[in-house]
Amino acid sequence: MTIQHATRRSVLVFGAIVLLSISLGAQKKVRIIQTNSAGDNVHVIDPVTNKVVGVISGIEVGHGAAVAPDGSRIYVSDEADSTLDVVDGKTLKVTHKIPLSGHPNNIAVGRDGRRVYVGIAQAPGGVDVIDTVSLKNVKTLPTRGAIHNAYVTPDGKYVVAGSIAGKSVNVFDASTEKPEWVLEMDLGIRPMTFSTNPDGSTKWLFAQLTGFNGFAVIDFATRKEINRIKNPDLPPGKKTVPAGSDPSHGMAVTADGKTLVVCSRLNNYLYAYSLPDLKSLGGAELSGKGAGWVTLTPDGKSAYVANPVTNDVSVVDIASLKEVAVIPVGFVPKRNTTGFLQ
Repeated sequence: MTIQHATRRSVLVFGAIVLLSISLGAQKKVRIIQTNSAGDNVHVIDPVTNKVVGVISGIEVGHGAAVAPDGSRIYVSDEADSTLDVVDGKTLKVTHKIPLSGHPNNIAVGRDGRRVYVGIAQAPGGVDVIDTVSLKNVKTLPTRGAIHNAYVTPDGKYVVAGSIAGKSVNVFDASTEKPEWVLEMDLGIRPMTFSTNPDGSTKWLFAQLTGFNGFAVIDFATRKEINRIKNPDLPPGKKTVPAGSDPSHGMAVTADGKTLVVCSRLNNYLYAYSLPDLKSLGGAELSGKGAGWVTLTPDGKSAYVANPVTNDVSVVDIASLKEVAVIPVGFVPKRNTTGFLQ
């Protein structure tokens, strides 16, 4: 075989591999997974049509959701049974129910998909570690207080868990699953999200706090709070809505790292802040009520806000900060997440 023929053959083989990869990738579709905390189902939304395209049944009082990186499974924390429910990504059928150490709240899946981390809200709390190969609960990571939400940093290196009662941020090394550091705060820790450095490492941790309509900014390297931002006041003539102890609940950073979006239950708005300067970009007034959680499309163009009071999801165009659609879902929608399903 000549060098020219060998080169041509290599190009053809490489081209075939690329086309196969594109074809396989195209089979996966972006979906918004919306849990409902006062029903027995989970809704699956197509962000292209903004329609419900699937329903997962048999999960009563679903709380958190996470999608496996390969799209093969959806994981849902089940408050009624204190289990992590495993759902087939194609059939949307529950295939396994994994017992947890206590009543669960929100969850996160590891970057390689081999672990699911479940925040345990029942005292003494902790983070249950689920092995996704054996589908077993293999250990509980001890935390300072019961856990509201568990996260994995964007680089996959750390598991981060926030406690309301413990007023603490608990950080674990994901490779060793050993405690790394704990930051004690003056208020309970509610939803969190992260911004990154150019190398992908975690720069800042943003944390919403009990009773505060805004968020704290924590420098991940120094492990110190460096700023506290209050959400804007409402325009004249607008009235706040009852928000209880969590007036600001739900936040996310766009994939390009340039925008932080923050829910305000109290104001019934989704606010946006530029990064890294944290200047207010304005907000989108929501027609639904509750503003309890938010997830973003992978392109960072659209936000999906769960409205537990009106049983729907608001779709917000981030560039214009306008609500562009409202999607009816189940009773008291709780958490939502974005993933690629097979």
